[in-house]
Amino acid sequence: MRKRIFFICGSMNQTTQMHQISKRLSDYEHSFSPYYCHGFDEILRRLGLIEFTIAGNKAVGRCRTYLQNHGLLIDYQGKNGLYDLVVTCSDIYLQKNIRHSRIVLVQEGITDPESIMFHLVKRFRFLPRWMADTAATGLSDAYLAFCVASEGYRDLFIRKGVRPEKIVVTGIPNFDDCLRYCSNDFPYRRYVLVCTTPLRELFRREDRGAFIRRAVEIAGGRRLIFKLHPLENVERATREIREHAPGAMVFATGSAEEMIANCDVLITRFSSTAFVGIALGKETYSDFDMDELRRLMPLQNNSAALNIANVCRRVLEEK
Repeated sequence: MRKRIFFICGSMNQTTQMHQISKRLSDYEHSFSPYYCHGFDEILRRLGLIEFTIAGNKAVGRCRTYLQNHGLLIDYQGKNGLYDLVVTCSDIYLQKNIRHSRIVLVQEGITDPESIMFHLVKRFRFLPRWMADTAATGLSDAYLAFCVASEGYRDLFIRKGVRPEKIVVTGIPNFDDCLRYCSNDFPYRRYVLVCTTPLRELFRREDRGAFIRRAVEIAGGRRLIFKLHPLENVERATREIREHAPGAMVFATGSAEEMIANCDVLITRFSSTAFVGIALGKETYSDFDMDELRRLMPLQNNSAALNIANVCRRVLEEK
């Protein structure tokens, strides 16, 4: 019998990356699941109280629709038996039914800044890692291999406490060939693009009005386009943009990467889209230090999915 691989997906970025990796592992059986949780967290999900996470109903629905549209076998919550390998997009929450499995962890994209919660989670291991957001990526040590975007990220994760021998620099699929986004049918060109971050949905403070006004200032009369993050409250965000940037265009859907390829200037806060802007030579603004982002920049090797698949094969075949 062929060995079985279970892919745990999440956001559309995470889901499409898992799909790309699976295509390089066609000699194995695959099953996919939207991100999920257990126990009290599952009760919160059913009540719609964790919509700000990739386990929330909206994110799960988008993921499920993508998997169905691509004819991929869905095993929600991995209930259909034991798997020989689990490939997951995040370890800040570790599902109970995979804790004794062979796991390969894949970095999604940019990681959150190290807040006070990160240092508390690292010091007091009984605290749930999700309290530190993606800054705590890699700290579970539950995986056999951790595939990361670049040498810069390898150094960063080691500094955070990840075991060096488990890290493999592979690149990450959605950010390893940013030039591909230049071939698109998005109808606009030569504009200033703002990719928003769902800070308020994640219970963080944000002066959205000041952020929009800054974007207007940077635009200096040029066409201004806003691409909203999928987790955002679209009605509220659109209303604020209409107030502070009348005349700006607002998109709640569509490919942010293709929009970046067509823009002159990219403005964002805490978003992986900054990597696309840097890779394509765009004038880029971010709340992250730009020199640090250039050091962390994902490899442009056009082979990340294959590299990660090869790591999966090695882990699968290890005795």
